[in-house]
Amino acid sequence: MKLIYSGKTKDVYQTEEGKIVLKFKDDVTGENGVFDPGANTVGLTMEGAGRAGLKLTTLFFRELNKKGIPTHFIDSNIEEATMKVVPATHFGEGLEVICRYKAVGSFLRRYGKYATEGQALDGFVEVTLKDDERKDPPISEDALKMLGILTEEEYQVIKSLTVKIAEMVKEALKEREIELYDIKLEFGKDPDGNIMLIDEISGGNMRAYREDQYISPMELQKIMVSS
Repeated sequence: MKLIYSGKTKDVYQTEEGKIVLKFKDDVTGENGVFDPGANTVGLTMEGAGRAGLKLTTLFFRELNKKGIPTHFIDSNIEEATMKVVPATHFGEGLEVICRYKAVGSFLRRYGKYATEGQALDGFVEVTLKDDERKDPPISEDALKMLGILTEEEYQVIKSLTVKIAEMVKEALKEREIELYDIKLEFGKDPDGNIMLIDEISGGNMRAYREDQYISPMELQKIMVSS
């Protein structure tokens, strides 16, 4: 396979047949050795995190595909920590879409003058630009349209899919008495121009708690996959 992109938590390869393969790493985002799904730097390395993330991603993506929600997932190889996916075109240089149920992380850092830690949020959806240099700034629907990153229709499709996917994950966690605080998703277009969920759904891109106790990505995978 040919390496075509090396990311923080995954490497992207292309096979001789032109297929795209993601290789999950043991690196997770955070700062100063503390995990943070909203961080734009690698904060620490956790042995087995790549396979754990892929196991949970496979579980959720298969369920989404069954429900008719479009994703880039084709299949996965847990032992090799790889996932075969549909080629995707990004919006601009990449967007992150966050659905928030509790005021924590960057939301609290930005709006702490008005919000209190852990305050309930009604599935608030926000979009940020993938831009390490500018610390992934949030961007409004109007700005996305004006800058030619998203059309109004594309924005509404992505927002609707984000709510549906987040609610599905939230309910799956709730069955194990786990509360979802927030989740970060990414979207792209397939070769036919259809919008689909890309990247992953794992403990590495969400905050989950049980009885106000944070659950690490590794522990979340163990709970969800073994249950």
